[in-house]
Amino acid sequence: MVNPGDSGMCPTACICATDIVSCTNKNLSKVPGNLFRLMKRLDLSHNRIGLLDADWIPVSFVKLSTLIIRHNNITSISTGSFSTTPNLKCLDLSSNRLKSVKSAVFQELKVLEVLLLYNNRISSLDPAAFGGLSHLQKLYLSGNLLTQFPMDLYVGRFRLPDLTFLDVSYNRIPSIPMHHLNLVPGKQLRGIYLHGNPFVCDCSLYSLLIFWYRRHFSSVMDFKNDYTCRLWSDSRHSRQLSLLQDSFLNCSESVINSSFHALGFIHEAQVGERLVVHCDSKTGNGNTDFIWVGPDNRLLEPDKDMGNFRVFYNGSLVIESPGLEDAGVYSCIAMNRQRLLNETVDIMINVSNFTINRSHAHEAFNTAFTTLAACVASIVLVLLYLYLTPCPCKCKSKRQKDVLNQSSAHSSVLSPGPSGDASTDERKAGKRVVFLEPLKDTAAGQNGKVRLFPSETIAEGILKSTRVKSDSDSVTSVFSDTPFVAST
Repeated sequence: MVNPGDSGMCPTACICATDIVSCTNKNLSKVPGNLFRLMKRLDLSHNRIGLLDADWIPVSFVKLSTLIIRHNNITSISTGSFSTTPNLKCLDLSSNRLKSVKSAVFQELKVLEVLLLYNNRISSLDPAAFGGLSHLQKLYLSGNLLTQFPMDLYVGRFRLPDLTFLDVSYNRIPSIPMHHLNLVPGKQLRGIYLHGNPFVCDCSLYSLLIFWYRRHFSSVMDFKNDYTCRLWSDSRHSRQLSLLQDSFLNCSESVINSSFHALGFIHEAQVGERLVVHCDSKTGNGNTDFIWVGPDNRLLEPDKDMGNFRVFYNGSLVIESPGLEDAGVYSCIAMNRQRLLNETVDIMINVSNFTINRSHAHEAFNTAFTTLAACVASIVLVLLYLYLTPCPCKCKSKRQKDVLNQSSAHSSVLSPGPSGDASTDERKAGKRVVFLEPLKDTAAGQNGKVRLFPSETIAEGILKSTRVKSDSDSVTSVFSDTPFVAST
């Protein structure tokens, strides 16, 4: 027993042993004021303390590191409730009647490492409630009424960098924010316990749990049978499925692989482009040694000349210029200096030569673009040639004369030279036309195409008149369309 004195005494309702005081099941509504001031552990469980306010602990206990007040009737916590116990490292508030955790109720507990809030009625958490707990390592929230995963504990302004254990099992969480979980470091990710929640069956959730299972996370390995989900057939009927069963919902490999990509299990590399892969292990600290094992069972270690590979002391693996032969499964082995803890992390690295694919696509684009541009230019030139070619003024004055001579003009189309009776002025005022005469004895296999050789004769005639409507109906005309005309 502790003797009475300035440092306090041991009340008759409590049991004291040096720096440990137990006042369990004594029908207490507040902390006795005459307790031993230098105690380190105080157990007040199974009493009837209903409200934690600024006066519920009347004196300061600066040495107190563990406070247990489970199984009381605590319904709310006021700001300043722990101002007299600033050095608490473990606080047990489990099995009470808390419905929410409001902002700044734990702000005085700067060195708190373990907080137990399981088996309450908590349905909401203020993101700022744990903001000041920079040293918090373990948080127990199992057996509450939470409907959302507390992502604010890992990302954002109030995140807890040292939180390596979070138990939110047996709540009412139907889904997990997959797109945010890839931001959580591995040493924190492996300490998340999700079993016992009423999950809705989903291939992404299945991929997440399989990823954790393959990395031997104890949160999944130890509670494999407690991970279930509900598959709804309609609004009223559902059936329970095991999430970690083989061929779950026939989830495709593409969905699973996309989740593995997001979670860091699969890395994509391009030929010749530097790749950095981190060893995301729970043992990652200053007292940890890292060794990588390549697909060919080659050991990759720090401070060793390994050509294309390099390993840093923080566990990162660098492949300076990946090749197709470097693809495969790489294993990171993390061991602490005392060799009391080791861990193996498997990473799949895929190497692809995207440069070749991009060059083929570029060439195809250039070819198509060039062809399209050539077609457009040809059409424009033809239209300009047909409709914008100027006609000399003399054509109008001689139109009547040319109409009378149109039959002779047609007969001269295939003649080897200009008409003998055409005057010099007419030749200067007219337009020169060049025609290619199709071969009459087309050889087999040429499909009637025009052959043009140096020995062949090019018929060159002078068109004496513009074509009139009757030209298109003439049987003796060689070409049914208006010929291309060039001014001399």
